[in-house]
Amino acid sequence: MLDRVFARIGYCAVLGAGVVVGSGDSLAGCRSATALTPQEAAGKHLYQLHCAHCHEDNDLSFKKMPPNLHHVFERATLPSGAPGSDAQVSRAVLEGKGMMPGFSGRFSGEQMADLLSYLHTGLR
Repeated sequence: MLDRVFARIGYCAVLGAGVVVGSGDSLAGCRSATALTPQEAAGKHLYQLHCAHCHEDNDLSFKKMPPNLHHVFERATLPSGAPGSDAQVSRAVLEGKGMMPGFSGRFSGEQMADLLSYLHTGLR
């Protein structure tokens, strides 16, 4: 019975010890996320530490919500209208933009590269 329910909703789960359970006898539709590289993982940590509080669902009462950064590099332009490039994102992060404070002096060059690498993943 559960097999039929799972088949209807396209159920796919990963259980402990890496066991994958999918609907029916096939794992079609189950997609495993590609693991982050060490650089992307470092960028994810920085994003969660410095960016997610404002750019993800938050409890802050902003008059204007910060832009959603998921898949930011898949668009031709950034939410500000600037070209969607590493240079423009770096500038916005380091100098700040609108109500966003600048992070100049808080990120090393390596950390900025890590953050950009993670943003290029679409925030997976």
